[in-house]
Amino acid sequence: MVSIEDLRSVVLFEHLTDPMLEQLLPMVQVESFGERHVIYEAGTAADHFYSLKRGKVLLEAELAPAVIIALGAIKSGYSFGWSALLRGESHTSYAVSAEPSEIFLLPGDKLTALLDRDPAMGYLLMKKMAVIFGNRLERRTAQFLNVITKHPEIAELLGL
Repeated sequence: MVSIEDLRSVVLFEHLTDPMLEQLLPMVQVESFGERHVIYEAGTAADHFYSLKRGKVLLEAELAPAVIIALGAIKSGYSFGWSALLRGESHTSYAVSAEPSEIFLLPGDKLTALLDRDPAMGYLLMKKMAVIFGNRLERRTAQFLNVITKHPEIAELLGL
């Protein structure tokens, strides 16, 4: 059984009121995944939004049949599967458990319907999402700039 304290351990939900968290409780499922278990694949329907209770999840992309890169690692308390919050979307990456993991699943359609009915809750979640996505964008931009400046032709142009 999932508790309010369990949900409050999720970074996205930590600032919600108890009554708001109580609205989430009936829709939350908990699933356990073994090491290297595929949680979802790129291109599949994004039906659920995920928050990691325990373990570690890798977000991966397949560049070629033998080339898979890690886009990021999700640690306990963080969420993934954001495409589920956009109706009719599919996943853009693979999610794979890096170790035995316990994950909260919320049906994307039910979660977005709740946020439509409770604009205060929707606002608080969207405000927190903006911070999370802003941090992710800054991190990915720094990674991109680091990689691009190491390219021999770019480095030569920059005089590095």
